[in-house]
Amino acid sequence: MKIRQLGKNGFNIGEIGLGCWQFGGDFGHMKEDTAFAIMTTAVANGVSFFDTADVYGTGRSEELIGRFLKTCPGRVTVATKFGRGDDVYPGNYSEEMLRRKIEGSLKRLGVDSLDLIQLHCVPTEVLRRAEIFDWLRRCKEEGLIKHFGASVETIEEGLLCLEQDGLLSLQVIFNIFRQKIAPALFPEAKAKGAGIIVRLPLASGLLSGKFSKNTTFAKTDHRNYNRDGQHFNVGETFAGLPFEKGIELTETIKQLLPGNMSMAELALRWILDHEGVSVIIPGASSPEQAKGNAAISDIAPLSGKLHRALADFYRQSVHDHIRGPY
Repeated sequence: MKIRQLGKNGFNIGEIGLGCWQFGGDFGHMKEDTAFAIMTTAVANGVSFFDTADVYGTGRSEELIGRFLKTCPGRVTVATKFGRGDDVYPGNYSEEMLRRKIEGSLKRLGVDSLDLIQLHCVPTEVLRRAEIFDWLRRCKEEGLIKHFGASVETIEEGLLCLEQDGLLSLQVIFNIFRQKIAPALFPEAKAKGAGIIVRLPLASGLLSGKFSKNTTFAKTDHRNYNRDGQHFNVGETFAGLPFEKGIELTETIKQLLPGNMSMAELALRWILDHEGVSVIIPGASSPEQAKGNAAISDIAPLSGKLHRALADFYRQSVHDHIRGPY
């Protein structure tokens, strides 16, 4: 596993992390034994960064990670989030609430200080007022958190966050279907010393190449109940593409695949080829998938010709179909 630095003053971590949303049950229920097997396999294959949130399964994801950390043989940096609970979002942000939520995450994770807490797609106006960053800085001074960052939905939100002193990282949606953010945000993040955490690298599984238009998902899976943005930003599900269109576009990408690569390998390697990226956080529904994700670090970069073809594909065939804030 190759190592990258998350932020100018942050952590050295494996460039492939583990997204832990699925442990909360938002993709259908996951057994505890499966979750532990996934984490064990990920760490055994060089993964040293987990991403979670207090709302994933109303704390279940954090609880499972906390129990795993007690027996984990290596050092794992854990990033969690604040700001999307029903008792907070969209208009009940306060320093008292932030501290209460941090204490809850500390307890569930079983640690004395959070490695990294990220604002969890909070409203743009909250970011613009900026007082929430003062609260975070005070929590850092007191040792409740080691670092803070922000998970954002738009380029505008990312730029607002980068104005703040002490911001370690931005978490963004970035994949073959969501390319606009790289030239618009990555250079500014580098100039400010902020790392880039990439979520939804496979566009909710579309870019695995394993779905068809007949694929169905569990009722509790956001790929079912949020397909058109019924419950939160549509961009968080299938990268904002209508499912059927996403299937069609994925089939087009398959025609560009080098003979020795799978769709998932192509999609993840494409992201890693961007210098501005610190870590990608694909989820995993099985230990085998966790091992396969980690192995992407050993794959050679894609050719310039293929990168140009995928950039043209985005501009000509994808961009106009993306929905939601971007």
